Amino acid sequence: MELIVDRISKQYQNKIAVDRISLTFTKGIYGLLGSNGAGKTTFMRMLCGVLRSDSGTITMDGMDVTTEEYRSWLGYLPQDFGYYPEFTGMDFLLYMAVLKGMTKPQARRRAKELLELVALTETARKKIKTYSGGMKQRLGIAQALLTRPRLLVLDEPTAGLDPKERARFRNMIQELGKESIVLLSTHIVSDIEHIADKIIMMEDGRLIYQGIWEDDMDLEEFYLGTVNG
Repeated sequence: MELIVDRISKQYQNKIAVDRISLTFTKGIYGLLGSNGAGKTTFMRMLCGVLRSDSGTITMDGMDVTTEEYRSWLGYLPQDFGYYPEFTGMDFLLYMAVLKGMTKPQARRRAKELLELVALTETARKKIKTYSGGMKQRLGIAQALLTRPRLLVLDEPTAGLDPKERARFRNMIQELGKESIVLLSTHIVSDIEHIADKIIMMEDGRLIYQGIWEDDMDLEEFYLGTVNG
């Protein structure tokens, strides 16, 4: 399993959001760090085919980002994922599963598994408009996992989660990283410093660091030093 990003760029009017980034991903967890405006969200949206790059290519096992096969391997949680407030949590997952091509029996079985995984079983029949911010975020994580993705892209997935929920989330991601490529973007360094296999840092649309996580690294200090130095 190999995701190859080759010299991709994206420009909005006079601002270069992503500047000729090249990376290769294999199984494992990648922590993406960068300040607001660094280009992280634009980069991830291009990996998910939501945005087209102005130049460069993105392929996974030879399949281009624009193909149906690539999309079938993808799970994506954007910063603000859309949901229907009148749907229940179960209804929402069933709806998303059908959109992804799952049969109704498959959808129901997988939805039940995921609601249990993200600790929403007891509120599965309640409307999403009654959910707290953390519950909505957990539901978003569940929908990203519906198809057992080979590539999982998560943009600020722990926003709105309390410390206990964040710990549960980190444990779940560690398991997923054994079989998939997981790209996790956050500005909360502690969310990735103990689960990421590799660290990627962006600033002003550029790749400023990529490397293996070392247990003795003070990641926050290293990140600030890299950005400011």
